[in-house]
Amino acid sequence: MSEQTPAVALSEALPHTTQFQRHAVQFTAQAGEFFRIWIVNILLSIVTLGIYSAWAKVRTNQYLYSHTKIAGHAFRYLANPMQILKGRLIAVAVFAVFAVLHHFSPVMSLVLSLAMLAAFPWLMLQSLKFKLRMTAYRNVRFGFHGTYGGVFYHFILLPVLSVFTLYLALPYVLKEMDAYVYNNISFGGKKASAELTAGTYYSSALMVIGVALIAGITVGILGGVVAVAVGMLSAGIAKVVMALLIAALYLVIGVLTHAIWKCRVRNYVFNQLHIEQLARFESTMDVTSYGLVVATNVVAVACTAGLAYPWALIRLQKYSCDHTQVLLSDEIEQITDPSRQGSSAFAEEASDLYDVDFALT
Repeated sequence: MSEQTPAVALSEALPHTTQFQRHAVQFTAQAGEFFRIWIVNILLSIVTLGIYSAWAKVRTNQYLYSHTKIAGHAFRYLANPMQILKGRLIAVAVFAVFAVLHHFSPVMSLVLSLAMLAAFPWLMLQSLKFKLRMTAYRNVRFGFHGTYGGVFYHFILLPVLSVFTLYLALPYVLKEMDAYVYNNISFGGKKASAELTAGTYYSSALMVIGVALIAGITVGILGGVVAVAVGMLSAGIAKVVMALLIAALYLVIGVLTHAIWKCRVRNYVFNQLHIEQLARFESTMDVTSYGLVVATNVVAVACTAGLAYPWALIRLQKYSCDHTQVLLSDEIEQITDPSRQGSSAFAEEASDLYDVDFALT
């Protein structure tokens, strides 16, 4: 092992007989290849009135997963398109019933709305379970072991309570959400663990607020200066220049604040995350380099009317993988897949439809 510090830290928590090796996460997908998959998915989904979107989702995930490798082994996406299609059809049917009831019976619409609110934690829970069950590494699936009560508490009750603190508790709430998700993931029966504290979340939030305030003041000052400078131009040109300048400044502010939060929190969470006796993770994302990737992606997608989306996605995915390393133990060779319960594709697709899908960092 070329680097000793992580191994020493790891040996304090795990058996001394366990051997670990560091591996970079490799992402070998090509933008050109993915563009062909993406454009065919779009066209066929349009021609089939959305029916093909289930196959499109599977093709996309299978391509991205198969090109993500650790120690020479690629991830696999195991979902069946028919599972997803059935789930989407049921979700659309529920939405149609809701729309009809809302139009003809406000009372029944209210009842159904309350039922959907009650179902919200279940949809999130099943979505997480489905996505992890459909993800495999070395022919071993991941799992999620959360409960309805846990999801309700962390993703509904805590956010609502944070409103009454004028959102001062929001960083703590976000920490609790991350901790709940990562501490309920398993791989081959081995549970993941991430001991998180709120300090990094609060310091990151303060940095985001500080940058936003400073940037806002700067925008105001520059806006005044530019307004005077372009005042000598014709009204039409002046409006275009001001609009472009404001858009650029807000892009910088948005990208910078997003990059600060994303990099700091991701690095912290990944560096605390480990799977018992199997793996520990490291993240080294940098605010400047990550911000440049995001900013250029946004500009490219906007300037090409969305056609650069596959290129942007591949760039972002490659950046994330290039800044992630995994310490794997020798026990990974003996890990097997425990018995699994049935999955619920409907819950994930209903979650997508009602905008409550949950994506892991």
